[in-house]
Amino acid sequence: MALLAAGAMATAGAAPAVAAGGLLPHPGPEGLVWVQESVGDGGVASGGAWEGLPTVLTVACEGGGAVEVTMESQGSRVADFTVDCPAGVLGVGSVTMEAGVVQSGSFTIGVDASDDSIRWALTVTQPE
Repeated sequence: MALLAAGAMATAGAAPAVAAGGLLPHPGPEGLVWVQESVGDGGVASGGAWEGLPTVLTVACEGGGAVEVTMESQGSRVADFTVDCPAGVLGVGSVTMEAGVVQSGSFTIGVDASDDSIRWALTVTQPE
């Protein structure tokens, strides 16, 4: 938990209507992970993180309810936040972790949806 307080700030909000092309755009060359769309509970495991760069985890969702998002890096929880998922409006939450919070190598992200019909997407980026 000390890492959360030292290196992460979460923001959440609602955007206008859900975009026709998906919930979140492709993250481009700085992207480590892009889950274009999923429904209900889920998550992702990935490798390739580098501790020398900051890490940004962004989650978007809609459908009425909320998603609980957790991220672990090398066995330590580095992010834990909730995103409200209104019906028909895109909810977005993001956390930025300072360089070194996410360790080099693999990481996992869990998404726990309050309802099996909630649509969500996520990106993980390491901007230079």
